[in-house]
Amino acid sequence: MKVVVLTGAGISAESGLSTFRDSGGLWEGHDPMQVATPEAYADDPGLVQRFYDARRAALDTVEPNAAHHALARLEEALGDDLLVVTQNVDDLHERAGSRRVHHIHGRLRSAWCRACGVRHEWDGPLADTPPCPACGARALRPDIVWFGEIPYGMDLVEQALWECDLFVSIGTSGLVYPAAAFVHWARGATLELNLEPSAGATDFAESRQGPASELVPAWVDQVVGLLR
Repeated sequence: MKVVVLTGAGISAESGLSTFRDSGGLWEGHDPMQVATPEAYADDPGLVQRFYDARRAALDTVEPNAAHHALARLEEALGDDLLVVTQNVDDLHERAGSRRVHHIHGRLRSAWCRACGVRHEWDGPLADTPPCPACGARALRPDIVWFGEIPYGMDLVEQALWECDLFVSIGTSGLVYPAAAFVHWARGATLELNLEPSAGATDFAESRQGPASELVPAWVDQVVGLLR
């Protein structure tokens, strides 16, 4: 059985990471247009770098939750037949043990050199404009897909959705494209696991509501039980 899982901010919220937008329409206290567009970076790179430096540092204060660990356990059962596609830029899936994780919006712990194009694993700050380890240019930016930029590896995602027997969306709003359209690209069964129905909940064959840390382990238990 081939399974594609899409994860959004809701799965990491239970680990203590802020969701994409709070009730005031802000992104962790900032207007997204001030910190998450190429234009914002060109206008005030220091502000943007400090924002992502703070988000990167915050990763050291959180741990994977039961939902992340359950998906790692599902990978142990399914192997290469599971692909986790995440909108999240944190590393909680990997720290829980998942290996087949595709970050369509980039990763906080990666820096991209605008001079030579090389990407580097990165844990420290970027606001002090450190040199690129490959070319020496002080041109490193967060390896994050901003508004107006193209998500990473969409050909891979589209192919996986076309071939999957089951598509599961976990902790997403159903508002951010292209991820909100994945349910329409999937050729197999569809399931939503969310704290509350997403904007696209009615497009799924089934939608279950509750905390990810409860719903995801229960669902994984069901799948693993069927494989035995």
